[in-house]
Amino acid sequence: MPLSIEQRQELLSTLKARFEKNMPRHLGLEWAKVLAKLEATPEKLWSLAEMERTGGQPDVVSHDKKTGEYVFFDCSPESPDGRRSLCYDREAWEARKENKPKDTAVDLAAAMGVELLTEDQYRALQMLGKFDLKTSSWVKTPADIRKLGGAVFCDRRYNTVFLYHNGADSYYAARGFRGVLRV
Repeated sequence: MPLSIEQRQELLSTLKARFEKNMPRHLGLEWAKVLAKLEATPEKLWSLAEMERTGGQPDVVSHDKKTGEYVFFDCSPESPDGRRSLCYDREAWEARKENKPKDTAVDLAAAMGVELLTEDQYRALQMLGKFDLKTSSWVKTPADIRKLGGAVFCDRRYNTVFLYHNGADSYYAARGFRGVLRV
C-alpha cells in the first residue's frame, strides 16, 4: 500500500532527523544520497514506515558498495514494542496447542517487507550503541537448529552480547525482533 504524500513527507523528515542525530552510526554517508535512493524505491519507504509504526526507529547503518544499497536496522533502544510477544515462525505457532500469540516474528517481518537480523548483524548493531538492555530480540535461526525445534535470540547484558536458545514456540512480553531492510 503506497504512502500518502503527507505520510511520505513525515517519514522522510523523521528519518532525516534520526540520521542527523546519530551520525556515528553512518560515518561517511550523505543524507542526500540516501534520500535519492529512498525516493526511487517507494515500496521500501512503505517497509520503513512499518518499521517506524511498530516502534523500530529504523536508521541507516551501512552502505553496500557492491550493490549500492543502503542498509537500515531497527535502532530502537529496546526490542520494538509493536513486535513483541511473538513466537518464532508459523510452524512453531501451529504447534502450540493453546495460548497462541497473535503472530510470529518471521511472518510479521515478511508482511513488513523486512528480514530478521542475523546474529552477525545483531552484533554489528551492538557496535553502534547499547541495545536490548531490558529486552531481547529473535534473530534469524540457522536451519539445523530450527529443524530440531529451537530458535535463537540475543540481548545485551553486563556489557556483553549474548546468544541464547529457546523453543521456537515460546514467546515473551519482552522479546520481539529487529528488522533489516536493504534499499
